[in-house]
Amino acid sequence: MRLADRRRLLASGMKEMRRRLRLRIAPYRVALSAPLSSVPERLIVAPTDLRPVDPFIAHEIFDGRFPLAGRVLETLGDSPFELELPSRAFAERLHGFGWLRHIRAEKTEAGCAHARHIVSDWIGIHGRRRRGIGWEPNVVATRVIAWLSHSTIILHAAEAGFYRRFMKSLAYQISYLRKIAGSCPDAESRLRVRTALAMASLSLPRRITGIKREAALLDRELDRQILADGGHVSRNPRAMLDILIDLLPLRQTYINLGYDVPQKLIPAVDRMYPALRFFRHQDGDLALFNGAGSTSASELMSVLRYDESAGKPFKALPQMNYHRLSADNTVIIVDTGCPSSIMASRGAHAGCLSFEMSSGRHRFIVNSGSPKFANRFYKHLARSTAAHSTVIIEETSSSRVISSAFAGSILMPGVSEIDVERWDDKHGNDWLRARHNGYAEAFGYTHERELALSASGDKIKGCDRLIPEEGNDKDNLGAIVRFHIHPAINLSRRDGESVALRAADGETWIFAAPGLDVLIDEDIFFADVSGMRPSQQLAIEVPVSGLREIRWMLRRSE
Repeated sequence: MRLADRRRLLASGMKEMRRRLRLRIAPYRVALSAPLSSVPERLIVAPTDLRPVDPFIAHEIFDGRFPLAGRVLETLGDSPFELELPSRAFAERLHGFGWLRHIRAEKTEAGCAHARHIVSDWIGIHGRRRRGIGWEPNVVATRVIAWLSHSTIILHAAEAGFYRRFMKSLAYQISYLRKIAGSCPDAESRLRVRTALAMASLSLPRRITGIKREAALLDRELDRQILADGGHVSRNPRAMLDILIDLLPLRQTYINLGYDVPQKLIPAVDRMYPALRFFRHQDGDLALFNGAGSTSASELMSVLRYDESAGKPFKALPQMNYHRLSADNTVIIVDTGCPSSIMASRGAHAGCLSFEMSSGRHRFIVNSGSPKFANRFYKHLARSTAAHSTVIIEETSSSRVISSAFAGSILMPGVSEIDVERWDDKHGNDWLRARHNGYAEAFGYTHERELALSASGDKIKGCDRLIPEEGNDKDNLGAIVRFHIHPAINLSRRDGESVALRAADGETWIFAAPGLDVLIDEDIFFADVSGMRPSQQLAIEVPVSGLREIRWMLRRSE
């Protein structure tokens, strides 16, 4: 490991140690400084939850089965909080109580009583333990938002004793969040905590000074995280959707109650909508970059129906560092950036200069995406350069994912310099040329990728160059250009140099690489709604020495 990398890792580790120490001390500060001698008597409002509901999940929960995070827990009449949970992701979902929304689909006396019984179990078992997954910042914030949003279910026909107990637990969790808000492990968790606290300030009786204070703290976090182009500092397209799902009900609650909306809230939402549409493919799904996984169509539409900034997506997001080429019904989205800091790289992927392409109602070329509920091995694999539609030398990622006991799973910045050019030629074709230095130190080469989309949208030209650094004497290196194919697309060999990519409705694109062998290999698509599934990829394997250009082309077949 380079000395500079060691220093970065040490600095990140020290920062993480301080954060964990503050997080460990925080509960005791709550106990000492906030004895909760006065508990709010009532809730003023229940904010809306924009996430879709599923009656099937409600019935499963009523029958003692919890289908969460790709697993099913059979309780057999016991409390789910007293059982061994099938995975960490399952535990986060269970303790987060987001599943309460499904009870809305079956809001009966019995359904509300069942939900209330489960909430009562959590309060009794975990309400004061202040340790474990149930008390991690993001989980507490998610639970507070869920309890507030679905309080009409939890408290429907509730006895006075439970009502008081519920309010006391809710007030305690909110007090806890205030103490740990600055000690969250990542940006998204910090923003969710601030959103939960702002929502709580409106939902519980509180002085106007307290409401304004939480609004100001939310403003500060929005200013830190939402970039000028509307993107999020994580560079994850999915993060913007999750943030909007939380912020839109909050904005409406401020308006409904007649309070001043936080100054940064409306501008942040207005900026995020064009950025979110920037990443939408022709099939309506979001591009798979930097931790983005599967996206529910109903979830995306529940957010986009509030979009008042309708218009053509931007050609580039200069702060988030992505480019979009589009013509007719063809869209290409290219990653031309890297994390702004090590702490912003916890979910980042080593996919610099990777691209995705869609046409008609289909995604043809994608990245492998991020698995929602897989184990650490698959999550690590999904972050590698090999899981992206770009060039890799000697099966070595352009930036390395390192797991540290103190700093967490971070991306060490092999890519530190990226140059981008964009222009239209005299025929109206859209050109993009970008290069990065992720392979310069290890192998002595710079990767340059050139893409051109024709004005009619029916032809894509690509060229990948491996440019040797001055004095480079590295020999016998191999490179692979990978093109990950969406599982819904069928591949068929035409000849050694070309392959047909055919969608279910018959739309076909021909991939060709003159003078080179195009291989069809097995692949894994991590970002399917149903979980990981087999797929295929196109691969061009070349020796780096003596070959400086890899030219390829995609054209729509008549």
